[in-house]
Amino acid sequence: MELRQLEYLVAVAEEASFTKAAARVFVTQPCVSAQIRRLERELGQDLLDRGGRTVQLTQAGAAALPYARAMLAAVDGVRGAVESVSGLVRGPVAMGSVASSLSLRLPELMADFSQKYPAVEISLSEGNTDKLVDGVRTGLIDVAVIGICAEPPAGLETLVIADELLIGAVGHDHPLALTDSITVDEVECHALMCLPGGSAMRAASDAAWAAAGAKPRVAFEAGDPRVLAQLAARGMGMAILPERFVLSQPEQLHPVRISSPHLRGGLALAWRSSGRISPAARALLERARVMLGQPLPTDPLSPPSGKRPRECS
Repeated sequence: MELRQLEYLVAVAEEASFTKAAARVFVTQPCVSAQIRRLERELGQDLLDRGGRTVQLTQAGAAALPYARAMLAAVDGVRGAVESVSGLVRGPVAMGSVASSLSLRLPELMADFSQKYPAVEISLSEGNTDKLVDGVRTGLIDVAVIGICAEPPAGLETLVIADELLIGAVGHDHPLALTDSITVDEVECHALMCLPGGSAMRAASDAAWAAAGAKPRVAFEAGDPRVLAQLAARGMGMAILPERFVLSQPEQLHPVRISSPHLRGGLALAWRSSGRISPAARALLERARVMLGQPLPTDPLSPPSGKRPRECS
């Protein structure tokens, strides 16, 4: 029994696909399949059911999976203990972020961290909040920037790094470009464009409509706020976006404030509240706390000025 076989088993179980698992562990799909077949022959039981549309664990595989994870975690713990004693920070670290964090200093953070820790292989992926939270919980992502609108997700520690007003954004030819604000009731008269369900920003706007008893029409959904902004600029409707993001594009967008105390969206750093964090992940988390915890400038391209108090939730 080899550690790589257990690593491949865990990857296939979590991805429900040999192809996705192979991409995750950076080997070919036949290699993953062959190694798991060897593990099954050694144990005398099939661990995976390959007959359906997705790969599923058999009863034996489900029984083995927690022990495979524990063995991999123990080996990772040995590496981490040695690295902590030697002061060496190395290995892979994964960061995730919602696309609506565009005004944060993520590119600067990544460049700064890579320069300070050249032995660390850092990766950055985007997704909605639900996907990122699952990734942090399962260990696929070490640190994430997620959207928050109520209680922090269970099982995660969070640090609030932004709390922004959500407003409407329309093109300069839209009828609402002649006004600066509308009521929640008036929102019902216009086609909305929003992030999809599973995003904290969508949850915040839905909560605002529900609190006011309004039922606006969502005409279009997109997972990237940049797409919503481009559609709004072309007259497709009113996009619901963070105020700072809208104000950063005055040539394309006209801001429309909506009178609702509930229409706010927050961003937070998130990491696992239990279990070991690798030295590389801990270093990234600490650097992110320092850099992303600073206030955002009015102009996203201008340098930051000072720090603001950080709030834990």
